[in-house]
Amino acid sequence: MCGIAGILAGPTSSPPTFGELRDMIAMLGHRGPDGHGFYRSGQFGLAHARLSLVDLAGAAQPIHNADRTLWLSFNGEIYNFRELRAQLVALGHRFYTQGDGEVIVHCYERYGEAAWRMLNGQFAFALWDGRRRCLWLVRDRMGILPLQFAQSDRHVAFASEAKALFAGGRTRPVLDPAALVEAFALWSVVAPRTVFRGVEMVPPATAICFDARLRRTEQRYWEPSPATLDATTMAEASAALRARLEQAVGLRLEADVPVGVYVSGGLDSSVLAGLAAAQRGDGLPTFSIRFPDARFDETDPQRAVARHLRSAHHETICDGAAIRAALTEVVWHCEAPLLRASPVPMFLLSRLVRASGIKAVLSGEGADEILGGYTIFKEDRIRRFWARQPSSAMRPALLRRIHEYVGDERTRATPLWQSFFRRGLTETSDPFYSHAVRWANNAWATHLLAPDVRRSNDLGRIVGQLRAAMPRDGYAAGSLEHAQLIEMNTFMAPYLLASQGDRVAMGNAVEVRYPFLDPGVVDFCLAQPARHKLLGTRDKLILRHLARDLLPAAIAARPKRPFRAPIATSLLQEGGSQLDGLLSERALLQSGLIDAAATARLVAKARARDGQLASEREEMGLIGVLTLQSLWQQFGSGFAERVRDARRRLDRSPLHVAEDDQPTQPMSVSVPA
Repeated sequence: MCGIAGILAGPTSSPPTFGELRDMIAMLGHRGPDGHGFYRSGQFGLAHARLSLVDLAGAAQPIHNADRTLWLSFNGEIYNFRELRAQLVALGHRFYTQGDGEVIVHCYERYGEAAWRMLNGQFAFALWDGRRRCLWLVRDRMGILPLQFAQSDRHVAFASEAKALFAGGRTRPVLDPAALVEAFALWSVVAPRTVFRGVEMVPPATAICFDARLRRTEQRYWEPSPATLDATTMAEASAALRARLEQAVGLRLEADVPVGVYVSGGLDSSVLAGLAAAQRGDGLPTFSIRFPDARFDETDPQRAVARHLRSAHHETICDGAAIRAALTEVVWHCEAPLLRASPVPMFLLSRLVRASGIKAVLSGEGADEILGGYTIFKEDRIRRFWARQPSSAMRPALLRRIHEYVGDERTRATPLWQSFFRRGLTETSDPFYSHAVRWANNAWATHLLAPDVRRSNDLGRIVGQLRAAMPRDGYAAGSLEHAQLIEMNTFMAPYLLASQGDRVAMGNAVEVRYPFLDPGVVDFCLAQPARHKLLGTRDKLILRHLARDLLPAAIAARPKRPFRAPIATSLLQEGGSQLDGLLSERALLQSGLIDAAATARLVAKARARDGQLASEREEMGLIGVLTLQSLWQQFGSGFAERVRDARRRLDRSPLHVAEDDQPTQPMSVSVPA
């Protein structure tokens, strides 16, 4: 993992200066603390911050081809680079590094735009083609790694994170009201939109090209297929999945540094840890997060997995004080308002990983999306079954079998519980039927936004825009497969892999790798018949079958438990003057983004109940307001000092590459001893 940044200036704009590039990449020092490099040529400039995992002594970036007409700044990993490298060498290509990034340059040189589909990896990169005078911005299939850009009629600036765009000075950090409504309604903003006006995210599986006149073309080079594989037995399918996962895990364990595994105590991460331990043996580094509050804690199953695998297990405890202390920094890295507290413990967990001397970890994220593990898929099944006989009293009773972490079965069998899921019950032709109830419930938090902000967007318009973002064949799939694609597009890429994944891990210079999101694993799982994924309310059947021979029976059969963290009880503890200040009437009125009166009522209600708010949506609203205020402050009055601090840190880090084709504007480079 690394950080990338750069500028393509148009014909009427001044070329990028070394100072601009240096300020931009300085803001990404957390992503690449092991060195930085630059390349400039004419109207184009490229910068890189490196986190070294492969070819530690070499492979410094930007990387070029033999005649230096192609230049690459690359963030991520290409897991099949050795295979591709051998093919390219046989065709006469010559490599000057042992790293994986150089394969991208040579693949493009040989195959052009077809190169993107050849890459098995998690990546985001900028590739400058000096012969055609064009810039490519390319992102991996699943959207694991971020890549943002700001285009005007005078330039295109791009970077791994928006803060680098703003540090360069050609783009200003202005929050987009319509995007804020979307973030509060969906928990995230779906690419290409970001929460900043004028800043776009390259969508997953997309390559965008800008020519020298800044004309833009865009191609989506992969889409999930709804096709179903030929019928197989559960045992045959399970064996085939295991073979694919073993290969995916093996590829992601490859590095010139140790690689660990996150262990949540659930099925997905435990399977990966088991497969990794089978390849690495005893002593595999594993990492878990603990909570003092039993409602969120999974210590017992985590330790059971660690004992079974004889791993070198590490734990960290996340309490309310830790959440309060880290929240501001987490918002800075996530660059978005947060409607959940879960990114904070993941940030603290990656801090533990880094402190333990580990730079890369495997994570089980993605399994629920591709194997039907989320409760939302079970809700959809039950509601569609109920909708065929809306007056039935027996069919809605099935709802008590899900959401095991919410109360007991009696609570989940009440008329109030059933009425929640009755909304829109018979509208089964709605393409977003599976998610409509959840989105409507989440959208309650938007009433805490200022009236002018609320008027800029609403749930109806947001859903209309999502229709255009769905994969081309998405509506041809069955109901489960269709719900899976919605979840991948609206939750996995923009939130789970970002705010709970890359952003918080790279905040501590830790790379997270996702074997379940290997292209071969994704294609195989999405093509499985529904009965291999979800039968009644039993989920991920094919994976559970696989786990029988790998894990303790209790772990293989353990129900899905969503990863959550305490919100109101953490945020409203005494002694948090910085966070309390963000919720003051003066601060709320000053930002102009929040309905101060509605927020004051919610905060008073929470304090009166010692932080025990009545509903999850109220808790989401509370943290949404607080993190939006923090975002506004850090990218407003506090931003200039952040830039100065980043510049000071960059001046102390090593410079690996400095190529400049503009001798009239020499790079003034001070390389630390």
